Amino acid sequence: MTKAGFMRKKIIAGNWKMYKTPAEAVALVDGLKKALGGQTAVDAVVCPPFVSLTEVSRVLAGSGIALGAQNLFWEAEGAFTGEISGPMIKAAGAEYVIIGHSERRQFFGETNATVNRRLKAAFSYGLKPIVCVGENLAEREAGKTFDVVKDHVTGSLAGLGKEDMNTVVIAYEPVWAIGTGKTATAAQAQEVHKFIRGIVAKLFDQATADALRIQYGGSVKPENAAELMSQPDIDGALVGGASLKADSFAAIIKNIA
Repeated sequence: MTKAGFMRKKIIAGNWKMYKTPAEAVALVDGLKKALGGQTAVDAVVCPPFVSLTEVSRVLAGSGIALGAQNLFWEAEGAFTGEISGPMIKAAGAEYVIIGHSERRQFFGETNATVNRRLKAAFSYGLKPIVCVGENLAEREAGKTFDVVKDHVTGSLAGLGKEDMNTVVIAYEPVWAIGTGKTATAAQAQEVHKFIRGIVAKLFDQATADALRIQYGGSVKPENAAELMSQPDIDGALVGGASLKADSFAAIIKNIA
């Protein structure tokens, strides 16, 4: 591990997907605040649906838990029915935004090009992007994992400068391990995380790669979090189902902290 590797603070983000009404969201973060008790060893982020951002932001004030959105559109405003802009997300109190999640690619036509546009929009509105990359089951079984991941990383980060990378988090999501109960082994995950860091070193430089935080996302639970996070290139987790209950999400954070 590089010297810089020891300085990367772990970041655990909960992607709530299309779950929780505003009232349920408030109850969840209330429970999370109590369970975590203001811990600062790990950066904790919750990403509820858009309709709950403002209310959750109020509840999180002063808690040390950051707020994120699940997507953004690349224009600031306009005739784009159903879309949410960076300024709206920022005004609602969010600090982070997930971009290019595998479900956005699978169901809503996201491509590297649209991920790149959203990423640049996030920078312009002062949001910290969590950029998702990863292969599906067919791609893994065909031995294309590294080709797909390289394509996602290089395409998503196209045209960025080193200074842009200061706030970027990359989330490696083996799509075959999301919501399936399957988890990449710690060794499998580490192999891809190390590969991603190598790509970033080639695109920018080694110092940028050493500073980059790379999350693992794919059926992360309290039981497997510590082993995954002990790998030298795994700097956190993008948590799905286990982030929908305060006790399980807090347990993941505590097991790492």
